[in-house]
Amino acid sequence: MSNQPLTNNRITELFKIEYPIIQGGMVWASGWRLASAVSNAGGLGIIGAGSMYPNVLREHIQKCKAATNKPFAVNIPLLYSDINELINIILEEKVPIVFTSAGNPKAWTSTFKENGIIVVHVVSSSKFAIKAQEAGCDAVVAEGFEAGGHNGKEETTTMVLIPLIKNAVHIPVIAAGGIATGRQMLAAMVLGADAVQIGSRFVCTPEASSHQNFKEAILHAIEGDTMLSIKKVVPVRLLKNKFATAIQTAEAEGATASELQTILGRARAKKGMFEGDMEEGELEIGQVSSMIHSIKPAAEIVQEIWNDFKEQLKNPIS
Repeated sequence: MSNQPLTNNRITELFKIEYPIIQGGMVWASGWRLASAVSNAGGLGIIGAGSMYPNVLREHIQKCKAATNKPFAVNIPLLYSDINELINIILEEKVPIVFTSAGNPKAWTSTFKENGIIVVHVVSSSKFAIKAQEAGCDAVVAEGFEAGGHNGKEETTTMVLIPLIKNAVHIPVIAAGGIATGRQMLAAMVLGADAVQIGSRFVCTPEASSHQNFKEAILHAIEGDTMLSIKKVVPVRLLKNKFATAIQTAEAEGATASELQTILGRARAKKGMFEGDMEEGELEIGQVSSMIHSIKPAAEIVQEIWNDFKEQLKNPIS
């Protein structure tokens, strides 16, 4: 670490950003306001396309372009039903960087690369990191078990996952899951990460489009208030509430994937994170929520994390 310039590593050079701090592309939280605020602050802001219809995504991209002259990205789940339309919009709007997730990177990486787009794929194992590298991705996000939202079935923690993936690929590795402070960022980079992706901490910002009720619930979260759930459908980390308990009970009673899908229903995430129903909604957030105690502007959070990182780098054992 001491031989590597702080503001000059493979990720800052790849993305042309000031700090190796990336904001996660979270559904119902990461619109153009949050993405542009993080990019303007020196990190990489990401628009989360997972909750957007194609015309809404286009609007967010255009507004983000108007709000920042810095690089920004779009996160796109590859299993999205309107994937072709979303990708056409990304190409038409000349988005510079795309983060892909929840699917096979081989399907679209070459299309993005042919159009001069930098491609990063989110993985939860070294096996999938290798596949992403073989598909031509420029970097991978190593997302550990602690992360909010969709999670890996292997349940590998970030501390174990980063060195595994670092040893498996030669492309840059971005650590995600359980990171909200400069001290945690330093730990991730000591383990081999070139940068960090932070989601949960940026939910508690004025710029995040998530409901105020959700933000307040995060501020009151304590250790053990999240759980990995819906494992037979797609593993997702949730804040515990009435809905999460119903899913947990059904899983314990041996519910099938289709039965769990019925309980999940439609628009459950929108109901919770965007509309503010704290009992019946799906509340996706990471374990690090227990360390979040304030709502601050995104730019302030970026600077706080970076300053803390630099301070801890001087004296890591304290």
